[in-house]
Amino acid sequence: MPALLRPALEPFLDSLRCPVCRGSLRPDRGALRCATGHTFDIARQGYVSLLTGTRATSGDDAAMVQARDRFLSTGGYAPIRRTLARLTADALPGRGTVVDVGCGTGYYLAGVLDRLPDARGLGLDASVRALRSAARAHRRAAAASWDVFRPFPLVDQAADVVLDVFAPRNPSEFHRVLRPSGRLIVVRPTERHLAELRDHLPAMVTIDPDKEQRLQEALGPFFEPAVTQHVAYTAPLTRQEAVDLLGMTPSARHLTHADLAAPGLLPDRATVSVLATSYRPR
Repeated sequence: MPALLRPALEPFLDSLRCPVCRGSLRPDRGALRCATGHTFDIARQGYVSLLTGTRATSGDDAAMVQARDRFLSTGGYAPIRRTLARLTADALPGRGTVVDVGCGTGYYLAGVLDRLPDARGLGLDASVRALRSAARAHRRAAAASWDVFRPFPLVDQAADVVLDVFAPRNPSEFHRVLRPSGRLIVVRPTERHLAELRDHLPAMVTIDPDKEQRLQEALGPFFEPAVTQHVAYTAPLTRQEAVDLLGMTPSARHLTHADLAAPGLLPDRATVSVLATSYRPR
């Protein structure tokens, strides 16, 4: 039985474009199709598969998505989500469109939409496993598979706010799809983020000390910072929460079961330290 067009996806039909020929997309028997005939299936979970050709390999796998769902459900990153929602509300006080690039399971986009009852959201991610959750994260959130490093399958100036939370960045595409009055909101870790876990597990991916400088150099030609908030607190961790927190990060690909199995190895708390900046387009 063909998948049905979810109500959350329908409002984006005027904004979405065929990633092959840039033509408009229309629903057709459980898929989106352009006039040229390029067809993109709508999964039964509700997201649309827009990636074509070689698939991105960096998306979260099933184990990472499960770890992410478990950890985020504990509220361990809830202060980050609340800060992101406040910054978005300041940029978009009423009706509008929020695009979350690298949306993962849709946790942050759902929090933003809860704060903005008149907004709609679109999540883009390379991970099919994550999109299965993102497509159902919120009744006003649609989801599509996409690779952040490719030109986005969206018309110019489609978004009022673009979110980038712990995700790769494509500054020129962020700028193209944002309206001139819009905002790009970027959340990224500081050097202190999860320091206790890195102290215990040297195999963890480290945070580049030049990360902020490289970020500003990449965004500078397209955006200027409007406001930055530092979210910092200590999160208590059970052993399972520590394992899940590690399992949802890029470090999961570098750690073995032995790294996590040693008794007493994992700390019972971790520093959460991130910067959230709202940028205005130049």
